This record gives sequence, structure tokens and C-alpha cells, in this order.
Amino acid sequence: MWRVRGLAKPVRIGVAILSVAIIAVVVALVTHGSHEDSTPALAAVREPAAKGGGPALTLGHRTVGPDLPPGFVGITMRYPVLEQYVGSNPKSLDPPFLALLRDIAPNQHRVLRVGGDSTDWTWWPVPHMRKPPGIRYTITPRWMSVAHALAKDLDAQLILGINLEANSRRLADAEAKALIARLGRPAIDALEIGNEPELYGSFGWYRTASGEEITGRPHTYDESDFFHEFSSFSNSLPRAPVAGPSSGSLTWLNELNSFLRDDRRVSLATIHAYPLKHCGTTPVTTSELLSDQASHGLAQQLEPYVRTAYGHHLPLRVDEINAVSCGGQRGVSDAFSSALWAIDTLFELAKIGVRGVNIQTVPNTINEVLGTSFSKRTWHVRVHPEYYGLLMFAQAAPVGSSLLRLSGEPPVGVKVWATRASDGQVHVVVINKHLKNTETVRLRIPGVKEAATVEQLRAPSMQARRGVTIGGQTFGAATTTGALTGRVSSPTLQPSGGTYVVRVPGASATMLTISGH
Repeated sequence: MWRVRGLAKPVRIGVAILSVAIIAVVVALVTHGSHEDSTPALAAVREPAAKGGGPALTLGHRTVGPDLPPGFVGITMRYPVLEQYVGSNPKSLDPPFLALLRDIAPNQHRVLRVGGDSTDWTWWPVPHMRKPPGIRYTITPRWMSVAHALAKDLDAQLILGINLEANSRRLADAEAKALIARLGRPAIDALEIGNEPELYGSFGWYRTASGEEITGRPHTYDESDFFHEFSSFSNSLPRAPVAGPSSGSLTWLNELNSFLRDDRRVSLATIHAYPLKHCGTTPVTTSELLSDQASHGLAQQLEPYVRTAYGHHLPLRVDEINAVSCGGQRGVSDAFSSALWAIDTLFELAKIGVRGVNIQTVPNTINEVLGTSFSKRTWHVRVHPEYYGLLMFAQAAPVGSSLLRLSGEPPVGVKVWATRASDGQVHVVVINKHLKNTETVRLRIPGVKEAATVEQLRAPSMQARRGVTIGGQTFGAATTTGALTGRVSSPTLQPSGGTYVVRVPGASATMLTISGH
């Protein structure tokens, strides 16, 4: 929905119109931890506070939502930055970057998305066709070799954008055939036709030599036009899974049922989501990001689309998401608060049945989650705070794990999530969204007697961009290995009568790990 314009060419930032109306809240107390109406994972069954202070929550055996599928967490990137991230030598890809991607989806195949707004200004050269005026990036054979090696090295499948805005089935067909032939069918999760088509009639696809901005479609272009066009393109593509509608517009997504009903080739429903929209002069705030509207509220807004997709026996993937649209907000998108938002939001989306999430990372911008550079024959990867949130979620929700139902209410400003892994191991994550106040949560697990291992995710403050640690370790300003460094801090917590008393500092998250029982 947003484009950053230079003197010559506009560059669209791949954002969604989807936003949650955020009501300003007191900074120190930004969110509630349970929802009586629609949050079975944190069922609001009030219990008196147990002796010793702090509300009591009880962990039962009942599960909520589907098990975590393989590749639940991935990233989304543009076509041109693939080689920036992993290099141009398919035989020697960026080791620390690959290690970091493995760690947010460990012991499973991964799902990465390549495209975003670059989908509609990228092409594979078509013989005897003049390059369309909106094309600014050309896929090369070397790019294909690198993408193939990336998928193989990561045991990953790729969602690949197919140009729709150029309005040429010949171009789209050539691009799809080249991707399938050169990457190999097993490397492709789906071909995603177009990117945020709701913007085609509103924002320029290119500028003329005189500076006139030309849109990809008429201003009257609407959902029905897109649906007809999408079907025409999908029917002409080679046989491969097709994804769409790749939209973040509430108006367009409300027609998702018609879209999926009319195009039987679609095997994956894809949508975009940004809870906060920073497209004007009014800044978004840390308190807005940590409010429950930005996590639970977002999930509730997306849940009808999940149900619609399931009604057509299709999975739904939020294949482009981050905290703040329109390029992000300095001091919010790139601060530690984004790590706590990420953990909470991923749990919320898993609970409603979303089958995968791709976090957008844009190098050298506020929305850079991972950034790379190469010097002295060594790769260096900048690891921003949000990545630490993805890492804790991956540890707490391994592939195949189930979300467990909790009864009771945590303190205001605290969220609590619990999972049981396939080996019986239980993880409980307590997120304290207060800026400073330490909160105490009493967690009852009937029949449990063993000590829990404790891991904390911390930073100097909510606004911190450096100094983040998880379990006492850090990646530092940049990593050349993709491995955490420093002394591991993993204290144990002994229960008393089946109850763990968990003290969580402000601006932090604490994870308890309890062996299978």
C-alpha cells in the first residue's frame, strides 16, 4: 500500500492495508492476558490468588487448535535481496544466515517466501519480448542456481511470486516454467500470482521519461477484475500449486470465499497482515505494539479468513507480516518490544489455525530482522531484537507440539502460553509487557514434581536495539557463526505441591521447560 519514491523510480514497500485500530493505553500496563469471549487457550476461569501472591493458573491436558505444522515460521524477502542474503555462489552460501534460518524452524522442512512487492517488477526474460516498462529486476540463471542451492541446503520449499501487474500471461508462463525447471518441482511450495493487487489501480507501476506516474491497472480495478484475471493466469501456468490472493485489504479479503470457490487451482490461501500502520506523520508507539489489539486483536480479525480457507479444505498462510507497515517505525519495529510482540502474535495465530507465518525482512531498513555483509572472506549477520522472539517461539513450540489449555487469569499486562511437544515435554512462556514491574505467576501442573528449567529473554529496556539476551546468551552486534555466544544461564525452578512460582521481570519473557510426564 506504500511506495517510497526517489527522483526516478517508485519502489513499493510490500505492505498490507490490513491494520488494527489501536487505542492508546497506559505505557506501563499495555495488555490483558486473557479473553473471556474467544480465547480458549487462556480460558478466563477466575480463581482466587493462591497463597504467596500472584494469580493462580492451572495447566490441564486439553489442547487448543491444531498441532504446529512443519515450516510454521519462515521469512519473506524480495527477489533482488536473495543473493544479498546468501551470496552469489551456490556452492558456498552464507553459513551464519542459513544457521539462523534453521534455528527458527529446527528439525523440520522450512517454508520461505520470495517475492513481495518485487513480484510485480521482476521477470524472467522472454524471447522476442521487449522488457515491460515496470520491470526493474531480471532473474538470472545464477539467481536460479542460488535459489536451488538455498532450498536444498535448508530442506526448504519456496513460495515464489509470479508477475501479474505486467498483465502478460506469456511473461508469467515463461517465469513459472523457468522457476520449475531450474529450481526443481520439489523446491516449490507454491507459485503466488501477483502481490497486493488491491494497489494496482492506486499506485504507479512505473514513471515515464517525463515523470508521469503510470498505474498497472485502471483506478476502477476491483476484486472482481482481479478474480477474473487471476483465474485466467492460473489456468495458463504449468501444473504446480498456486497461491493467492496475496492481499491485505479487508475489503478484498471479505470476498475470499468467492475467490477460492471460483479458482480451483489455488492450493494455498495467502494473506498479509500488519497490526500497526505508519503511513503518515503520526508515529506508532511501543504501547500500541504491546497492546492486546496488536496480537489477539489481529488474530481475531484474521480468524474468519482461516475458517473460510478451511471450508474449502485449504490451509491459510500469513506469508507477509511484521509489526508496522509502510517501512516500519524507528524505536518500535527495530526495538526489543518487537520480540515480545512476535512471540505473542505467533502463538495467537497458531491457536486460530493459521498454518504458517512469514516474517518480512528488508535489508538496510527499519524492518530489517536479519542483515548481512561480507568482508575479509567472512559473512557477518546483524541480528535484530525481533529475531530473538522468533527463536524463543521456536523453542517453545517445536514442530508437532500442541497448545495446551490454561485456566485462570494472569495479571494484567502478562500473557501466558503453554505447549506439549510430541515427546511429552511441556513448555510454558510467560510474557511480561510491563516496562518495569516484575510480575509473579503461580502455575499449577497437577502431578508434576520435577524441577523446571528456566530461560529468560531480556534486554536493557523495551526500546533497546542492542543488548538482547536469551538464556544469558547473545548474537552480539553481528554474528559470523549464527550461534549464540556467552555463558548459558539456565537455572531450575522447583515446584511446591505441583505449583511453580514464576517471577518475570518487566520487559521480558520467561520460558519454563518441564520434562515429559
